[in-house]
Amino acid sequence: MVQLTLPRGSQVKKGKRWPAKTNGKKPARTKDFRIYRYDPDSGENPRLDVYTVDLDSCGPMVLDALFKIKNEIDSTLAFRRSCREGVCGSCAMNIGGSNTLACTKAISDISGSVYIYPLPHMPVMKDLIPDLTDFYAQYASIQPYLQTKSPQPVTEWRQSEGDRSKLDGLYECILCACCSTSCPSYWWNPERFLGPAALLQAHRWISDSRDEAKGERLDHLEDPFRLYRCHTIMNCTNVCPKGLNPSKAIAEIKQIMVKRAL
Repeated sequence: MVQLTLPRGSQVKKGKRWPAKTNGKKPARTKDFRIYRYDPDSGENPRLDVYTVDLDSCGPMVLDALFKIKNEIDSTLAFRRSCREGVCGSCAMNIGGSNTLACTKAISDISGSVYIYPLPHMPVMKDLIPDLTDFYAQYASIQPYLQTKSPQPVTEWRQSEGDRSKLDGLYECILCACCSTSCPSYWWNPERFLGPAALLQAHRWISDSRDEAKGERLDHLEDPFRLYRCHTIMNCTNVCPKGLNPSKAIAEIKQIMVKRAL
């Protein structure tokens, strides 16, 4: 059997246990949240702290528990959040072993302790905050904006209902990075494979009837790594909090590539 040893600084240590904050009464319902903690400035290994939360004084979502922990138990906990409605994608993290949004993940959906880690295979800036610099750079590389050569219309670029419907299932992406960070192909080739999120958005612009740079967009993707590292593992589709299908979008781009080559 192969035995692998992690670098000393990457081993997650046992952290501190934080009891529930109460008003002198024993809470009737509690749940343990085991949260990844890491502070690069401390020079210490990451650790897993355990927070006991009184569910009767907490909202129903995991993000509500994180707010309660930060506001009432440990103010040093760091995480991203914004809209609290599953729209902005800021609170994406690994919860219960799967990438999802903390604001739409119900605490009741998880049996036992709730394990919370930052998105996998990303450098960690602090605690639950990953460094998404490369992720956004890859998104920028597909030039996610309308490109035209025709004279600009006086009012707006019009589309038929049929052409507009081709964008359904593509434009709804909120760039939370849940899909890309769950993809083994992206883990193995993060510098060269664009990943499910960027490729889903590339398909969105390739499919837009108003865009006139389809050839240039396909030329950019014609690369052994940018597109073709996808092996249809389907992790991206399984974890998308918006119910989108990046695997299907990538397969359709490949089909377009084949038809273009004929």
